[in-house]
Amino acid sequence: MMASTNKTCILQLICVISCFMHRTESRNDIVPLPDSKNGVATCSSDNVFGLSSANNRGVVLNTTVVDASFAVHYNCSVDVKSQILFIYTYNETENVTTAVRVSVTTRSPDKDFPLMVVIRQQEGLLSWMVPLYIDYSYPYDLVSRTLCPMEKQQRKVLTSQQTIYVELSTMNRNKTWFDFRAEKLEDFQLGHEEKRNVSVTPSQPQYFMYSFPDGVSSVHIKVTSSCKTCMVVSIQDIRCPVFDLDRNVGYSGKHQTMATQAAMFLERNDYPSGSLYVILIVKTQDYSCAGIETIRQVSDKREKNVTIYIQTALSKYQYYKAIFSALAVFLAFYLAAAIIGCVYHGCGWNKDLSQLTETERDKLLPYHPHHQEASQVSSNQTDADENRAFSEFRSHSGYGAIEDSNSEVTIPKELSSVSSSTTNSSHDTAVLAASLNTSDIDFLPDADQEKQVIRTKTAMFVTDLARKSSKRLGKMYKIYHWNLLTIAIFYGLPVAQLVFTYQKILKLTGNDDLCYYNFDCAHPLGVLSSFNNVFSNIGYILLGILFIFLVRRRDLLHKQMVASNEELEKLLGIPQHFGLFYAMGLALVMEGIMSACYHVCPNYSNFQFDTSFMYIIACLNILKIYQTRHPDINAKAYQTYFFMAIVIFIAVVGVVYAASFVWILYGIIHMFASLILTGQVYYMGTWKIDRHICRRIFHIFLTDGVRCAKPAYTSRFLLLFIGNVINWSFALYGAIEQPGDFATYLLAIFIGNLLLYSLFYILMKLLSGERLCPLPLTCIVFASVTWAAALYFFFAHLTSWQKTPAGSREGNKDCILLQFFDHHDIWHFLSAISLFFSFLILLTLDDDLVLTRRDRIPVF
Repeated sequence: MMASTNKTCILQLICVISCFMHRTESRNDIVPLPDSKNGVATCSSDNVFGLSSANNRGVVLNTTVVDASFAVHYNCSVDVKSQILFIYTYNETENVTTAVRVSVTTRSPDKDFPLMVVIRQQEGLLSWMVPLYIDYSYPYDLVSRTLCPMEKQQRKVLTSQQTIYVELSTMNRNKTWFDFRAEKLEDFQLGHEEKRNVSVTPSQPQYFMYSFPDGVSSVHIKVTSSCKTCMVVSIQDIRCPVFDLDRNVGYSGKHQTMATQAAMFLERNDYPSGSLYVILIVKTQDYSCAGIETIRQVSDKREKNVTIYIQTALSKYQYYKAIFSALAVFLAFYLAAAIIGCVYHGCGWNKDLSQLTETERDKLLPYHPHHQEASQVSSNQTDADENRAFSEFRSHSGYGAIEDSNSEVTIPKELSSVSSSTTNSSHDTAVLAASLNTSDIDFLPDADQEKQVIRTKTAMFVTDLARKSSKRLGKMYKIYHWNLLTIAIFYGLPVAQLVFTYQKILKLTGNDDLCYYNFDCAHPLGVLSSFNNVFSNIGYILLGILFIFLVRRRDLLHKQMVASNEELEKLLGIPQHFGLFYAMGLALVMEGIMSACYHVCPNYSNFQFDTSFMYIIACLNILKIYQTRHPDINAKAYQTYFFMAIVIFIAVVGVVYAASFVWILYGIIHMFASLILTGQVYYMGTWKIDRHICRRIFHIFLTDGVRCAKPAYTSRFLLLFIGNVINWSFALYGAIEQPGDFATYLLAIFIGNLLLYSLFYILMKLLSGERLCPLPLTCIVFASVTWAAALYFFFAHLTSWQKTPAGSREGNKDCILLQFFDHHDIWHFLSAISLFFSFLILLTLDDDLVLTRRDRIPVF
């Protein structure tokens, strides 16, 4: 009687433990069951004995205890009155971690009465049901799991003899037949620099153990597959439980989704035991990887074959080699600039006013007493011509410049003969100075009318558009770089704070899907997960600073020359204003800083950090080209930066709300803005935008568009016509095709306009009889070559924030330079060099005109 009571108590205790284990969180791993011909056993063999117990209501529960063996296939059945308990025992070896994998499949699945599996180990408890429903929708009849290995370094009290209890039961009154198998994994350890092929399904996740070899401090793990079925790759420390389910894989370690490839750089310091688990989990659907939900499929059709490869990452020496090599290249530009500066200017290859002899000055601007009388006559004649021009100006209606609020005015073609440069005969300094009126032109009552006369002449020269005070213009252009510096500070500090917050979250959560790196070539250093992508922007910063130094040197030389030759400087060469050049150099520096911030954690949320200063650089270059021969009528700083703010706003809207109506609205705005800018440029700022604009447009269309066979300003008309064709084509292309990357599309518009204007300027310069000095010509050649090479690497498309993280990783490629820099890093290097050469072109393009009189330098 006593023995029977003890047996009943034991069985009841087992039942209580089983019920407790059924309530625990289930976990799923899967490997196909072995061939049934290879070691098959039933539950009625000699190693089976039974226990039975009855509760107070007379319900009998029969427990079949099986002294099981590994690699044996068991074919059994259970019902509500019976359960089976498999007991496995084995001895842990001293040097190898043993992993056991359990597989269960049912031949009579019933979602209302599933087969319940409970597994107990020394430090682990695992349970699941068959059929297994993942995401409450996807049933799987075959479930396979790897039990938490007994790793010796982490478990100091690990006993040499281990026991595993596997209990299977159901609440179904009918028999539920199942196949069961447990086996030791002989290939649980991943080898260093050895490929491992693995098969994974949603109900059969896999994980393996990797140990860092001696002397290896960092490794690069790469997982590849030809199948695009969505999967998660996770790296976790050695501990139990192992989170190998889709719903809990993010609880520990680092992970990333994968379509065709995934990669991570792993540091030994992050894993105290020197070992880690590589976990592979196939998702039940591809939404996380493809961005669209695919047709729901069963497990048999979602099997994914992958290849795992782990190799040694770069050493510290390779880091130093790559870093200092890049620095050496850009510092070489400083050395080359110093040498060229000494040779080009110090050796007299490029003369300026301070190096002229008295004879050369007399040739340019003769100072002979007998010219004074002719000078006075010429001055009086000029005044008479201008007075007559103003009289005619007030009596005609014309191009759209308004004399007062109610009257319209026009410029007769006869005024084209009135120019400060209509004669090629010798003019002395007094004649030229009288035509300039640089000190007080903007303060005269008739200043506006005088500008209308001058700016509407068909033959125009730089002296006509350099009438304002040089000091006043200098102050106006200085505002460009000071305003830009203010914008950079207020814009840059929050950007840096945001991206480093992203980086911190990435480290804390281990979610590699937050940042769109090229994981095949993302070398970590310190807090940066992809140091090479951040560091490669150093070229923008160093070359931007160098350009500012070069501009500053020119600025100082120019001030020294003006101090000794003030009168001559006002009459010779292109007016020198350096404010826009300083702003261009600062913008290049800020592009490097903003691009570096973006690459700290590139993603959909911060794409504009990388492009904002690209727009500003393109705009400043266009303004500088226009300012060269139109110093009096260039846009003001606040207008320019407000326009840039609108552009960036449009870029954000175009990316966030990329709907059809947004593209169509943008196309209309783009075309309308092109027309307004065309009027402003064609009529040299005399075209007013007010309530009379529609009437003036109609009048101009009748006079210039219908009655005139030839435009009044042929070169300007040709430039603006081609520019409008290109811009309207961009606008129509965007509205019709609606390209996915709005930011790049917008940048292409700016670059296209800049390229068109640059080619036009150089072509008109050559057609006007001017020449290209050796230095700008050399810069043009180098800029063309480096831009072509840079664009090749730009279109490599290693990543794309437009796609999902897994989709972006499909374009990842290995490093190609010094085993440290990828295609995009080389784009950073080459584009920085290209921009620097492009800036030098604008800085030196008109060096041939230093000793040319302004009344002989044409405006185009």
